[in-house]
Amino acid sequence: MSQHPIKQVLTTAALSVGAIMLMAPQTVAGEIKVGLISPLSGPIASQGVPFAKGIAAGEEHTSEVNGHTLTFIQLDDASDPSQSARNARKLIDEDNVDVLIGTGGVPGSMALASISREAQVPLVSFTPLFLSGENAAWAVTTAQPASLMLDTVVASMSADGVTSVGYIGFSDSWGDLAYDTLNAAADEAEIDVITNERYARSDTSVTGQALKIVSANPDAVIGGTAGTPGALPYLALAERGYQGRIYGTHGIINPDFVRVAGASAEGLLAPTGPAVVAAQLPDGHPSKSVADEFSAAHVAVHDEAPRDAFSAYAFDAWMVIADAASRVDASIEPGTAEYRTALRDAIFETTELAVTHGVLTYRPGSPYGADERSAVMVKLEDGEWVLQD
Repeated sequence: MSQHPIKQVLTTAALSVGAIMLMAPQTVAGEIKVGLISPLSGPIASQGVPFAKGIAAGEEHTSEVNGHTLTFIQLDDASDPSQSARNARKLIDEDNVDVLIGTGGVPGSMALASISREAQVPLVSFTPLFLSGENAAWAVTTAQPASLMLDTVVASMSADGVTSVGYIGFSDSWGDLAYDTLNAAADEAEIDVITNERYARSDTSVTGQALKIVSANPDAVIGGTAGTPGALPYLALAERGYQGRIYGTHGIINPDFVRVAGASAEGLLAPTGPAVVAAQLPDGHPSKSVADEFSAAHVAVHDEAPRDAFSAYAFDAWMVIADAASRVDASIEPGTAEYRTALRDAIFETTELAVTHGVLTYRPGSPYGADERSAVMVKLEDGEWVLQD
């Protein structure tokens, strides 16, 4: 007996789901295996569960490509980068997957990128990756580069008259990346970054860090965080009566963050991809129709419209693989090294692919394909994200 789609997507065991339908030949020649790794449990499950739902929406949207079915084998990495790596090796060595998708959190995705390169199996991540040159030869991401998103935030700060900003972020690679990128953009805008406070994703209090920021009295504070753990700084700042402007990164755009942060995040400004405010986009935006299709597929599978950014990034990863697979020579058999290389090459030849979070064009040497069409600023008002001009 088949499982209900929601239960099927959220299971932590390996599973098969159906396929992509960009081309529809009369016969199906073979099976393209995709290894999906997502944090369905642990500290960043608030990202991982939407990722899984986005893949289910992708399955609803399409069903086969280039005469092949796409079969997903999904594993939970429990928000642990070491488990991400073990899952990747299992999917490659035991299941002979043709491509990997995953995972939530930069540390886990970087672990996948390393294994992807070593095993020469392409990776489509939905999380930022900081790779270049040969290190980026086998991996791409549907996420926007931190530079694009932080540049968008700093431009907003500058327009708002901010001259000093306090930073608080995770004590990991994402926190480092956000801080370094913020510094570069703020320096050009002549905005002083006057604090660099950090905390672990598993921490339950940032009282000490918040006190230091309040004491420094910056015009604004930005969190280099993601998901539910990203709410802590805003809760702590509100408790200490901080009255300045508050900003975030695209990593916090999900319902659990809004629920946990509550009133402390009212007025928060953050960059995100267009999918989050699809209904508010002008008709000419390249993501509007794709985002509408994604929303319809999400409703069909989950009986609710998407309200987060993460599920859309996963849907986009599905679309990247589908588009690339449609351009691989149909005579090349999936499950072979030749197919994995051909699929990798096709991914890096992706040009002007409209997705829910903008438009993607990949080129060898960088994992990123997004441009300025992939970033908008939103403001949290009464628990809803509102597009800013």
